[in-house]
Amino acid sequence: MDLLNYAFMQRALLAAVLVGITAPAVGIYLVQRRQALMGDGIGHVAMTGVGLGFLLSASPVWMATLVSVLGAVLMELIRWYGRTRGDIALAMLFYGGMAGGVLFINLAPGGSNANLTSYLFGSLSTVSPSDVRAICLLAAFVVLVTLGLRRQLFAVSQDEEFARVTGLPVRALNLLTAVTAAVTVTVAMRVVGLLLVSALMVVPVAAAQQLSRSFAATFAIAVAIGVSVTIGGTVTSYYQDVPPGATIVLLTIAAFVALTAVATPLTRRRARAAAQPAGDPAECAIPAGRTAPDEIGV
Repeated sequence: MDLLNYAFMQRALLAAVLVGITAPAVGIYLVQRRQALMGDGIGHVAMTGVGLGFLLSASPVWMATLVSVLGAVLMELIRWYGRTRGDIALAMLFYGGMAGGVLFINLAPGGSNANLTSYLFGSLSTVSPSDVRAICLLAAFVVLVTLGLRRQLFAVSQDEEFARVTGLPVRALNLLTAVTAAVTVTVAMRVVGLLLVSALMVVPVAAAQQLSRSFAATFAIAVAIGVSVTIGGTVTSYYQDVPPGATIVLLTIAAFVALTAVATPLTRRRARAAAQPAGDPAECAIPAGRTAPDEIGV
């Protein structure tokens, strides 16, 4: 493949693989928590960090990481204490993040809205060696958290009250999940873009759930889908000269549609098989609402 002869494509493919791993790895917890759009909100806030990076002549990736982490923590605090006006506060945070990014980048010397395009929708040619180093460090943090604390994060995502009764530090784990999601957004912004990264965090998980209800299997399938679509979208972007972020997201949605088409007849077949009499006395049968232990294990 001739694209491997170019250094910028080598960097882009490496970044794509890391994004394909980290985005679904965090997204599975957000989906369980019913916070599928959290990545989109953090992406809006991260725009302020990108603008500040240009204004202060600092790394936009690291500045976006700092601002998005602060924004994610603030979002969690609003979720805890802003019972009545939380939605309004979040809306102001998101829109303020977008406005701040546009304002700061226009105040920067030589800055314009055109500088934001590669961060909003992704760009292959602009992934620099320093970006790759930052992405590698941030991705390592995300993988360590999502795998090392998977049991605790899963328990909190499923039932916060039960997790609190068992002695887990629920608020600390919620904050860690939010911070990890913020880091993932900045990992992905150079390849997918800030406005599209949420799709890569959610859709692969939803596609994997069509095939499996086990947490471990869903996690593995979602990551496999994420890596496949990010590599496929990056390669397609190189040969067809199309935006990488949009291509990756469309491939992800296509994977979801394909897996849904495959899984639907299998689900119906299993339902028919479960409805057939098993020959056991009624008092020995497993109630239909029960789920086998191996289907919910971590």
